[in-house]
Amino acid sequence: MEEVSILIIGAGCVGLAIGKELSKVYEDVVIVEKEASYGRHTSSRNSEVIHSGIYYPQSSLKAELCIEGRKLLYNYLAENKITHRKCGKLVVAVNESEIATLKELQANGIRNGVSDLEILSGAECKKLAQEVKAILGMLVPCTGIMDTHGLMRAMKIEFEANEGFLIFDSEVCEIKRVDEKYLVTFTNGEQFLAATLINAAGLECEKIASLAGIDTEAANLKLHWCKAEYYKTSERFSFDKLIYPMPDPTGMYLGIHLTLNLAGEVRFGPSAYYVDSLDYGMDETYKQEFIDCVSQYLNIDTEKLHPDDTGIRPKLQAVGEGFRDFYIKEESSRGLPGFINLMGIESPGLTSCLAIARYISEII
Repeated sequence: MEEVSILIIGAGCVGLAIGKELSKVYEDVVIVEKEASYGRHTSSRNSEVIHSGIYYPQSSLKAELCIEGRKLLYNYLAENKITHRKCGKLVVAVNESEIATLKELQANGIRNGVSDLEILSGAECKKLAQEVKAILGMLVPCTGIMDTHGLMRAMKIEFEANEGFLIFDSEVCEIKRVDEKYLVTFTNGEQFLAATLINAAGLECEKIASLAGIDTEAANLKLHWCKAEYYKTSERFSFDKLIYPMPDPTGMYLGIHLTLNLAGEVRFGPSAYYVDSLDYGMDETYKQEFIDCVSQYLNIDTEKLHPDDTGIRPKLQAVGEGFRDFYIKEESSRGLPGFINLMGIESPGLTSCLAIARYISEII
């Protein structure tokens, strides 16, 4: 058994960011990860978009941490020479019924502190993106794209340079309170005793919370896995911005949008549907759904549309439920002092990761 000051469970973007931040100040900070490397799940299976913060309710953690995180992230990417591009995005209304939604989205973004939003006429949208079908649009200049693997690699290097210790192939199977600390046991028999335990386990966060002693059902912290699929096209377009439709009215996802990667390739997604198993397989079951959604705002050649990739998000929002915020809390009120619990860290978790790390540092 080894004793450490802080043990972080999970080496995705959020876990690495927390480790990087805390290892500047504290000694004996350890990150444990059940996979053979970092960022194997949600952190590496996403759109790689740097979000603006326009979608989330004012004063929510998602809004505040996204706004702060975006600024921190752009600075960190630049300082560490990690490939990224502030390309901006165009959110489009394709009929009269969507105009009010678009203007409310602008108003919400302004309330959240995104001040550079510009409403464009249909003709102005055409100038930016000739192939787009829109009667009105909103330009969001601060949206961008990045190399998420480069980000994680830089944070890992900085964490280890701060004498943090990262351990792979370590799956937690038991958590006990011992002498006002947390005794964490792994399936390989190894044990750590930690004064502070941080649950940044992403898709497995509910399992860790349960092992720590939280009744997640009673606490309304039941996790729901939401699968996302992406399609790629070999078709070339005239524009260099991301194109977004109106978001899903339930807040389940932002709609099937057009994203660009740093190589200039175009893909569409993500879709969103709930699943019970961790399966990243993909067939063409939902191809027509993609075609129908995208065709509302863009003329596309369907013969050039092919399956690309999938991801799974850890959502607190259940089927039919409205907006759910990030859950980030020190759990003394549940009889677990020193246990910091992160639940439902989905989008915009990647954009927010550096701000989440600072938030955790303030909690500690």
